[in-house]
Amino acid sequence: MATMTAVGAFASPTIDSPEALRDVEVPLPELRPRDLLVRVEAVSVNPVDVKRRSGLSPSAEPTILGFDAAGVVHAVGSEVTSFAVGDEVWYAGDVTRQGSNAEFQAVDERIVSRKPASLGFADAAALPLTTITAWETLFERFRMTQETTGDLLVVGAAGGVGSVLIQLAKKLTGVRVIGTASRADSRRWAEQMGADAVVDHHHLREQTLHAAPYGVDFVFSPHSAGNVETYAEITRPFGHVTAIDEPEGLDLVVLKAKSIAWHWELMFTRPMFGYDMEFQGALLAEAAAMVDAGDLRTTLTTAIEGVDAEGLREAHRLVESGRMVGKVVVHR
Repeated sequence: MATMTAVGAFASPTIDSPEALRDVEVPLPELRPRDLLVRVEAVSVNPVDVKRRSGLSPSAEPTILGFDAAGVVHAVGSEVTSFAVGDEVWYAGDVTRQGSNAEFQAVDERIVSRKPASLGFADAAALPLTTITAWETLFERFRMTQETTGDLLVVGAAGGVGSVLIQLAKKLTGVRVIGTASRADSRRWAEQMGADAVVDHHHLREQTLHAAPYGVDFVFSPHSAGNVETYAEITRPFGHVTAIDEPEGLDLVVLKAKSIAWHWELMFTRPMFGYDMEFQGALLAEAAAMVDAGDLRTTLTTAIEGVDAEGLREAHRLVESGRMVGKVVVHR
């Protein structure tokens, strides 16, 4: 049986435990008809990786985490039509399958595109998951177009999704973007991404209403716990909120008086249910064209060499700190 190296995640109390992430040898993935076998050159670590790792149940079998990836097609399934061996690709993966923290990964061609030619593997790996999340938020949840105006509040503007959301909103819509950040470095980053104004999330109500006295039209929310009442106050009647988190006991009734719509965004929905999967491949191809045209920039801020347990443990620590600006990528 052919094998490969990978980083296995196991149930453990903290990331500092030697068992949390461990270098392992596992079978090479078997390809489904529409699969690509990608030699992984770079991966980024997202909050979802940390969340999944911390929620693992005890098991002798490793879980291979990792979603964002950039690499080279090594082999193709029997029904693949869009890619060939040697193609350089990027993608965000499928939460129902083993991930990208490995030497090779099997991924359905429909959620893959060729990576931007102007980016190396590390810079490219920073973008897929956050770009899909931001794109689906703006153009599917909020139904924005180039003609859309109004005010968009991006909570966590210096984070991975926020960084891309700002760029896409400024390039592809007519909205004014207000980002939230509290530290000097995160405020600077949000401004570099294109935010028209930056407010302190510790004073969200007061500073948002100072920046937008009549309220905002759209809110992107990665941190919804404790903020719903504030969203009700700062959002205009018939406004929209899109959340990517799922805090327990979330009560949305306070939004009813203003008929504020609450949307959920999960970029894994399409691959999880095999629904309209080609959309994500096409989305990434369009994003790659934007990168190569200079209209979308990488959000990589920290690069760590070594797609192994040591490198990924360091990346998980950075994401867990809650102080990351942009994205951390681990590369070969």
